[in-house]
Amino acid sequence: MLDSLVTSKTRIKLLLKFFSHSNSGYLRSLAKEFDESTNSVRVELNRLTEAGLLKAGENGKTKLYRANESHPFFQEIKNMVSKFLGLDELMEKIVLRMGNVEKAYIVGDYAQGIDSGTIEMLLIGKELDLEYLDFLIDKTYEKLNRKVVVSIQEEDPEEVGGFLVYGS
Repeated sequence: MLDSLVTSKTRIKLLLKFFSHSNSGYLRSLAKEFDESTNSVRVELNRLTEAGLLKAGENGKTKLYRANESHPFFQEIKNMVSKFLGLDELMEKIVLRMGNVEKAYIVGDYAQGIDSGTIEMLLIGKELDLEYLDFLIDKTYEKLNRKVVVSIQEEDPEEVGGFLVYGS
């Protein structure tokens, strides 16, 4: 869907990066992360900034880019990116049909806005339907070509004094 609307692969990567989560990035680190030339990334960053979708701020001698959350289309683009990644449908199915899911977190690369091809999730709940979870994992891979890795805990680590490590 998104790739039929936006023809530039670099622009799609930037939209995924900035609108999947609240992320920021520098030109060189983005070029390295996407395995693209700095020139192609710079061109797309400039286009998105000129369109008002990204904000560029000075951080020393370098520019730091981030999504412009006050842009009128911010939420719509964020929703499109979420649908493109399939996360909205996956989360909805898990919460509605898995049993007693108290909370569901996206962790790992996707929590940092990196489309690595693996979606890592943490589910908090008891007596979850693991057969249905296996089914969803297989269907998600077939539909989105993304591997889903799920960890299950009975208690939320944030509520029992623990913490979640994103991107580890």
